[in-house]
Amino acid sequence: MDYSNLCGIWIDPESRACMSLCAGNDKREESKEDFHPLAWAEHLPQEGHFKAEKLEGDAPVRQLLVFDTIKAYRELSGRQDRSFAMDSVRPLENQFLLDREARLFDGLSFDDLRRCQCDIETGCSVPGGFSNPNRPEDRVLAIGLSFSYKPEPVFLTLEEMSDAAERKLLKDFNTILRRMDPDVIEGHNIFNFDLEYLRRRGMRLKVPCAWGRFGQNAVFRNSRLRVAERWIDFVRCDIPGRAVFDTLLAIQIFDLTARAMTSYSLKDVAIFLGVTGEGPEKRTYLPGNEIQKAFIEDRRKFLAYLDDDLRETRGIAAIILPTYFAQAKNFPMTLQEIFLRGTAHKVDLLILEKYHHARRALPLGAPVSTFEGGYTRSFETGVFKQIHHFDVASLYPSLLMLMGRNPANDSLGIFIPLLRELRQYRLKYKELARATDSKNLRIEYDARQASFKILINSFYGYLGFNGARFADSDLAAEVTRRGRELLQKLIAEFERLGCRLLEADTDGIYLATDEFWDHPEVLLEKVAHILPEGLELEHDGRYPTMFCYGAKNYALYDGKKITIRGSALRSRGMEPFLKKLTDHLISFLLDLETVSPLELASELRSKIETRSVDILQLAKSEYISKSPDNYQKLIDAGGKPRRASLEVALQVEPRPKQGERVSYYIQPAEKGKRSDWQRARAVDAYNLEHHPYDPAYYTKKIDAWIKRYGPFLGADQEQDQKELF
Repeated sequence: MDYSNLCGIWIDPESRACMSLCAGNDKREESKEDFHPLAWAEHLPQEGHFKAEKLEGDAPVRQLLVFDTIKAYRELSGRQDRSFAMDSVRPLENQFLLDREARLFDGLSFDDLRRCQCDIETGCSVPGGFSNPNRPEDRVLAIGLSFSYKPEPVFLTLEEMSDAAERKLLKDFNTILRRMDPDVIEGHNIFNFDLEYLRRRGMRLKVPCAWGRFGQNAVFRNSRLRVAERWIDFVRCDIPGRAVFDTLLAIQIFDLTARAMTSYSLKDVAIFLGVTGEGPEKRTYLPGNEIQKAFIEDRRKFLAYLDDDLRETRGIAAIILPTYFAQAKNFPMTLQEIFLRGTAHKVDLLILEKYHHARRALPLGAPVSTFEGGYTRSFETGVFKQIHHFDVASLYPSLLMLMGRNPANDSLGIFIPLLRELRQYRLKYKELARATDSKNLRIEYDARQASFKILINSFYGYLGFNGARFADSDLAAEVTRRGRELLQKLIAEFERLGCRLLEADTDGIYLATDEFWDHPEVLLEKVAHILPEGLELEHDGRYPTMFCYGAKNYALYDGKKITIRGSALRSRGMEPFLKKLTDHLISFLLDLETVSPLELASELRSKIETRSVDILQLAKSEYISKSPDNYQKLIDAGGKPRRASLEVALQVEPRPKQGERVSYYIQPAEKGKRSDWQRARAVDAYNLEHHPYDPAYYTKKIDAWIKRYGPFLGADQEQDQKELF
């Protein structure tokens, strides 16, 4: 069967693959075929309904099991008393794609994808509170939907405040999803809010979540996603035959490297990405506590607000989703799994697919030991002029290919050949993106080359990933060792040529140079002999000014915009008033501001002391690192430490989930209550008369800020404060 137009798949309980296929003219048609689940086992089980095939090779997992039914597969794979290793691919949709060597959307362009944006607005029966789907009167007021293949949005609105009207609203939502038949449903915080709210209201009103293809209902389960050092709890929604794309989760992954965003709210993300311009005239704004009032009294403004939410969601997804869409053409995975799974899992599936079709026995996986990482060093602090940035293109993948060494347990020897093959694909699409005159094709090709770049760079990380089937920490350690040596040789050569080294990190170097400021290509040519064949040093940018604060913490000005790196200079947990001070400091040091930030600090101190500062400028926002329910159990049992953010999470209703953000301020100290966690209060509960903030607490933060950054301003801390305050 030709799977090139496959755009949705679901494995039913009868072991059939139910598929949605693009039939041309923007239509979808359904098809079914038999599918038998697979598993790999170390030994042949004594009982069970399956056919077994012995795989070639000496690796320990040498039995391929093909099950008669899904029931038989789940019975054996779910047994806890097995005496042998057994492995399988989950979910079954991924298993089908791997077994058939099929890919979703393989013959489709991004414009062919049937995209739907979804946003709901809800009421609240508690004045000043937050909507709660468990309260009978907190109804769904409206469901907004827009479609990439329909010119006008669809607004489903509550006809009256009654159960019957809300029930009709939910049924209409089911009907329009079935009729419009999207491939993907996009929303900002759509997992934890929109779809979960609709599910709970549907349970109350006995309306099924009939959102899937093939006549199927959505399935919900609690899940977690790791983003760097944080875990995010969310209620995952799987819709048979469709994908759900949550732009709130996606933007956090998107911002993982740069960490340039201080807020992930829909409005802030839309402004940051250029989807919406800054200023109230660029979109309709409604405070959360005025939404229900606007629904009743100003329906036009209410719908304009909902329409802007849909527009911003569509614009954000249009920037982030294409890379995942391109990955769907590369990996045997559904689009939703690609979005929610890490890169190591994707590499593992690609290699497993090769082994499966070669009918080769699988290794059990090797233990991973720790090893030294890349070379990182901060050479100078202060403000510098005429900066160049050079980096070694794809350093670790290039070193791997140069070494030509496969992981120790890769008996097929496919790791390096696969890496080379993917690199060739990337270069192909990179060149196609440059050559085409079509804007849409350029976006399509660029998304594909970007997805290949992500995949290629993942191969090194995969080697050191604990749990990876073909992990090899010795090989990973050798790669980083060679990378460190190479970077240090480049640094020595740049210094010999009279350059002033400022910052080095793994594969990149920042340096200052007067001699080569206008001719970086000459400098490149002079150091090119340092690199072995197969590695390429690239000029990655020039900056008139750079502020170096410390290792991995610096700010750059390229003549148009400022780029900030490092949590010391831009932290999502930094209070807005300190962020404003720090941003002003950076602009001042980079010669973009004339007023000293010390003057701004003095003015701010006076306003804080008179309690005339907006509480939102003082509020600290943190992503909570633990489930509030689990934290409650911990402290009930006398556990420590106590944390301000989690104490606040216990104050608000509904309680946030792990990974969600809470905002709070610090009240004046009372007898026996001097710690931050004892004085933290949710910012929504702020009251100037009864629950004010503590001015002394926040002026001390200004003192600490001046102590930290004063030296870069030529200020003597003690004398400066006497003069200012």
